[in-house]
Amino acid sequence: MARTTMELAFISAERVKFDNVDLVKLYLGDEPDGEKDLGVSLLSMQVAEGSLDEVWAACKGLDVLETVCVTVEIDRGSKNAGKFIVLHVESAKAARGTGAADTASEARKLAAQQQAKPTGTQPDAAKA
Repeated sequence: MARTTMELAFISAERVKFDNVDLVKLYLGDEPDGEKDLGVSLLSMQVAEGSLDEVWAACKGLDVLETVCVTVEIDRGSKNAGKFIVLHVESAKAARGTGAADTASEARKLAAQQQAKPTGTQPDAAKA
């Protein structure tokens, strides 16, 4: 199965518990295509059995329409359509990081990428 991470708008989370059943379903919004959807394109996704409590706890602190990073596994659904199974959810703000330490580490990474790299060969000091 393939995995991907998407940024979507959080709309709601729903938990159903009865007998031996424990399910969590997420409702998320994406940009409308303008043909079939106007306003918000609604997506409904099941949460993986091993991630129920983690995802439920993460959703408790989210605001409606807050941008979230959703990690999903893409499973084969009916008629070979992709079926998204949620593995992890976090606020996009937390995923991007907002602290000074994050800014400093990003600056160090950028500086390391921009260091001059030697090109060609250097003249031999003995021959010069």
